[in-house]
Amino acid sequence: MERESFENDEVARILNESFIPVKVDREERPDVDRIYMNYVQATTGSGGWPLNVFITPDLEPVFGGTYWPGPNAGASTLLREQAGFLDILSKVRDVWRDQRDKCLLSAKEILAQLKHFAEEGSHSKHHPAEGDRMELDLLEESFQHFAGRFDQVNGGFATAPKFPTPVNLSFLLRLRSSPPTVQDVVGHAECEKAATMALNTLRSMTRGGIHDHIGHGFSRYSVTADWSLPHFEKMLYDQAQLLSAYLDAFCISHDPEMLGAVYDIADYLTADALTAPQGGFFSAEDADSYYRASDTEKREGAFYVWTRKEFDTILGERGAEICARFWNVQRHGNVAPENDAHDEFMNQNVLAAVTTPSQLAKDFGMSEDEIVATIREGREKLRSHRERERPRPNLDDKIVTSWNGLAIGALARVSAVLEEVDPARAKTYRDHAMKAAAFVRTNLFDEKTGKLRRVYRQGPGDAPGFADDYAFLIEGMIFLYEATFDEGYLEFAETLQKTQISLFWDDSSSGFFCTEAGATDLILRLKDGMDSAEPSSNGVSAQNLYRLSSLLEDASYAEYAQRTTRAFEAEILQHPFLFSSMMPAVVGGVLGIKGTVIVGDDDAGDGVVGKALKNVRERGVSGLETVLRLRPGKDEDSWLRRRNPLLKELSDLTRSRVMICEAGSCREEAA
Repeated sequence: MERESFENDEVARILNESFIPVKVDREERPDVDRIYMNYVQATTGSGGWPLNVFITPDLEPVFGGTYWPGPNAGASTLLREQAGFLDILSKVRDVWRDQRDKCLLSAKEILAQLKHFAEEGSHSKHHPAEGDRMELDLLEESFQHFAGRFDQVNGGFATAPKFPTPVNLSFLLRLRSSPPTVQDVVGHAECEKAATMALNTLRSMTRGGIHDHIGHGFSRYSVTADWSLPHFEKMLYDQAQLLSAYLDAFCISHDPEMLGAVYDIADYLTADALTAPQGGFFSAEDADSYYRASDTEKREGAFYVWTRKEFDTILGERGAEICARFWNVQRHGNVAPENDAHDEFMNQNVLAAVTTPSQLAKDFGMSEDEIVATIREGREKLRSHRERERPRPNLDDKIVTSWNGLAIGALARVSAVLEEVDPARAKTYRDHAMKAAAFVRTNLFDEKTGKLRRVYRQGPGDAPGFADDYAFLIEGMIFLYEATFDEGYLEFAETLQKTQISLFWDDSSSGFFCTEAGATDLILRLKDGMDSAEPSSNGVSAQNLYRLSSLLEDASYAEYAQRTTRAFEAEILQHPFLFSSMMPAVVGGVLGIKGTVIVGDDDAGDGVVGKALKNVRERGVSGLETVLRLRPGKDEDSWLRRRNPLLKELSDLTRSRVMICEAGSCREEAA
């Protein structure tokens, strides 16, 4: 709509004459976006972006929708069948002018309905489920839902457009490594099938057009069911979540293709456009860009698509022939006309790996090593050409606290898993996670008040931290502690947890509100329990609370976790598949949390510590297990040992051993 409407003189005239236009950055103010998105979803049955809402001076919504074609739109049949933005503006202006009282009354009625729709997280108190409680069979119900919607051909779930939704993929992957009790309830065959569905989906994505085969990273979603045509925007929160999902996939499959995707995303975060030099990670790269520096109009995907002629010119005859076959590059392009409403992809190709080096070796009468070398050389030539000749898409250089928390946690997990097999890369990823953590703490955290800010761009922004900023950053600090065993990260996590509880906790119905109390620019105070493109703040918070209860041996955090989960009990019992991030907390509520305490020095010579660390790192898959480390000469009088009463009782830290702590006691694991 930016090009079609907001750069049009007629649209500008009517907006400025009859309305007060307010542009809201939804990354900086997700609270505002969430309220009016709820309204549009409730009144139209669907939502999405761009989000356009007409509101009264009291902030009450009158009318809203997503995309309306503007005067500069193309003349495709699809666009002609929709109401135009100018028509919408004229009608809303006329109704507000001629029937204002009716508008205001309608807005108040709609707001009352919206408050009812927005009661997620309070139904369980007002309408407790008779005779029901959250048991492990909820995981089996979720699995059955995903199994019923799985695309057997292309991977993913349901039809186009397809979103990765990594939180669901991680849920499916982790079923395979879940405790035996969970696998008994869900079914061992079902847990294997769950992992297979997730692995097939991730494999299809890494081979598909949603993956940047020349550079790094993944686009937001696929317009097509086969992952071949993406919306080319790259978001930090997608990269961070997919990094964790691909890591889970590698840990349970040991598939080199999954490890390749881990390296690809981790390198995108640490050595590409999203890497903030001062520490932290930028938010996104745009979908649109100029094809050449001399162009005056941007096109979707211009930085990423290729013509066959370009392949011939850049790669030479033989290289072009092999690489074109590998990436499905056609003379007349590989984007179907029905998927090109604006005629932006005529004769263009979105790269997707559609065959294998072994098959190409047979087809071209070459060795597989020669084919692999040709593809690798072709990729480097294309990357060099792209970086030299094409303007990079615009960078959204905000540093968002919540998304940085996701990235810190993902990189920390990767560094721990890779420590045994690739220590150099592990150190690189760990160092970037630590640098980001230091940046956030220095620039977005107030040591006096214990509060976070939401965004940094040329200085901290005005928006306060929201519940997801605390939840995702706490999670990142816990993972960073387990990757480094630097208790400072764990102490910071608890500081943030206490602040989150004080600012966002609902004393009446439990669970966390998204915003602090007392905001004067909001008409609703919402909670999010259901996952979306990001995991819900309450789901992540419940996991954090359980893990802190184990790491610190503090039962009060487990109680908060249980109450958080129960706050959404009615909704979870109805649709458990909408609450994937809450499922680990459901398991924790039934089975409790197991903590591993590794005692001793790396250099003790008995191999106990090294073996224990290796086992923990190789397992890799994150559930609600926790890992602590006590070292002689470092941790006798540490904050962690003083904070955790069970650790106080452990004597002689020079004797290497592994302790399993759960249900308030520890036992030594047999060697």
